[in-house]
Amino acid sequence: MRPARLVMKSGLGWLIFSAVVILGAAFLFFAKAGPSAPIQQGGIQTGISKKEVAAILRQYLLDHPEIVAEAMQRLEARERAAEAAAAKSVLASRADELLHDGASPVGGNAEGDVTLVEFFDYNCPYCRQVAPLMVKAEAADPQLRLVYKEFPILGASSTFAAKAALAAHRQGKYVPFHAALIESKGTLTENGILDAASRLGLDLARLKADMTDPAIQAAIHHNLALARALHINGTPGFVIGEEIVTGAVDLATVERLIREAREKK
Repeated sequence: MRPARLVMKSGLGWLIFSAVVILGAAFLFFAKAGPSAPIQQGGIQTGISKKEVAAILRQYLLDHPEIVAEAMQRLEARERAAEAAAAKSVLASRADELLHDGASPVGGNAEGDVTLVEFFDYNCPYCRQVAPLMVKAEAADPQLRLVYKEFPILGASSTFAAKAALAAHRQGKYVPFHAALIESKGTLTENGILDAASRLGLDLARLKADMTDPAIQAAIHHNLALARALHINGTPGFVIGEEIVTGAVDLATVERLIREAREKK
């Protein structure tokens, strides 16, 4: 599930909020030297007070509210560009731990020429939605390498599932166990997770013991920190080549990103 950055950041509520912020900042600026103080330019008094300028500014914004929307759109564009640049920088500097962390299970062709990294939560409906697409992408591309990043952000059962999956990895059954959990319906429960492990023939006593290993918790914490550094704040999140994509995607988009990553090699 991809969380919104700010609930008010859409519709009339955000527009009003933005206008209040802009007007408040303007009034604060004009109030510093007193509302009746005349404005000076080049050492010459203009004959108009800051209070009058504030009134003109207020009226202009009321008459042209579209300016507020335009300003916020530009600000959001700058923020997105800055975040993307920061994420690309992290991607370049931390590529090895993203692609070759021994604690992260690998699927597909382990020696493939293009790697698709997915950050996911087993309780995320969008992760479940794209799971069949990942299977199709893998089946259609024998050179595709998959890296699974356990990213439990939706509660205790998500964390329990992530620990169980990494413990299953130690028994060589990560991929089928991952498939069983990601194809589940509704919120996972501890009993349901352990039942899935039992059906796959996993040693439950060993699984439970491995789940308490601090190394597994450390691997999850590392994934959470890496995702934050890459500005992946929701699930699913994908890294393909030099591209970072968040939210549900369609198969055509995944295949295009894989093709572009391969062409850049």
